[in-house]
Amino acid sequence: MYYTYMLRCKDESLYTGITTNIERRLEEHVKKTEKGAKYTRYHDAIKMEAIWESKNRVDASKLEYWIKHLTKKQKERLIQENCLELLETKIVVEKYNRL
Repeated sequence: MYYTYMLRCKDESLYTGITTNIERRLEEHVKKTEKGAKYTRYHDAIKMEAIWESKNRVDASKLEYWIKHLTKKQKERLIQENCLELLETKIVVEKYNRL
C-alpha cells in the first residue's frame, strides 16, 4: 500500500510526498533526518494535513504530481473539503481513498 500525503510546515507552506509508512515518513520530516526531504529541513514540518491511500506506487506518484501542480488555495481546499474533483480531468479520482 502506498500513501500520498500533505503536511503543513511552520511557515504555513504545504509539502506533498508519497510513502509506504506514514509514521516513519513524518518522523523523518520532523526530525530532519537524512532521509527527510530537503524542503522540510528548511521549512520545519509540524503536522500531517491529509493522507490518501493508493494500491500502487504509480497511482500514488500520479496523485502527488497533480497535487504539487495545484495552487496554494486549491491545496487548502483539497485539505478542507477533500475536493479531489479539482483533479478529475487529470486522474481517476476513484483510485484514491482519503484516510
